[in-house]
Amino acid sequence: MEQIKKLSLEGNAMPSSDLAKKIAELIDEKKGKEIMIVDLKGKTVIADYFVLASAKSTVAVRALADYVDEKLSKDFGLEPRGRDIDPKWAAIDYGCVILHIFHEETREFYKLERLWDDGDNITRI
Repeated sequence: MEQIKKLSLEGNAMPSSDLAKKIAELIDEKKGKEIMIVDLKGKTVIADYFVLASAKSTVAVRALADYVDEKLSKDFGLEPRGRDIDPKWAAIDYGCVILHIFHEETREFYKLERLWDDGDNITRI
């Protein structure tokens, strides 16, 4: 699962670690909060990485999800395998990387990063 199948602008396959970093950068550009990259390799077959972020409003949750989706599609030709958008939680599945954007209250309730934290697999942006 380490490399996504689509091509980057340079014509090379983009490693999942680079995709996770790019998604985190895009979220940061639009003022997402508490951005984390969780390395899941060897822990699950779900994905190589989760990118987690918080937003202050339900409108911001949707706007961040749409921004990442649009930028990856336009700049890299990447389309998600699935999108699940709820007012307080958005999940976008890029296969090897899954983006989760939470309303702050929802993030605090689920604490998804706590489920996967083994002490050295989380990068905070």
